[in-house]
Amino acid sequence: MSLRIRLSRGGAKKRPYYRIVITDSRNPRDGRFIERVGTYNPMLAKDDEKRVTLKEDRIKHWMGLGALPSDRVARFLGAAGLADKPAIPNQTKKNKPKAKALERIAEKEAKAAEAAAEAEAAKEAAAAAPAEEAVADEAAAEA
Repeated sequence: MSLRIRLSRGGAKKRPYYRIVITDSRNPRDGRFIERVGTYNPMLAKDDEKRVTLKEDRIKHWMGLGALPSDRVARFLGAAGLADKPAIPNQTKKNKPKAKALERIAEKEAKAAEAAAEAEAAKEAAAAAPAEEAVADEAAAEA
């Protein structure tokens, strides 16, 4: 029997309320569970202390017996210091720019680099011109 620590949904339509439960991984989300070890109320403010409540001693007991937390519950446990904070998984590729957008970005970067190089060259030329004039003025003054 593989144990999971996961959320079980309750509450009304568009007013979710979750119980954090220990259950067999084969049971349905809102089905039979072994023990309730906490609650999660996403309708409360993020800094509200009642948003997530955990029975820490029972969670440690079940994790000692091999219960694995779901992704969301692992984040709660990490925030409470009961487990390591999980790494945020890589998102899908849908949010990344497509090929044409990448080409446009590369073109913009090339133009910006070119403009910066021209500005640098103009700055060096402007700095060199007064120095040459000063040398020419000194030579004319000596003659």
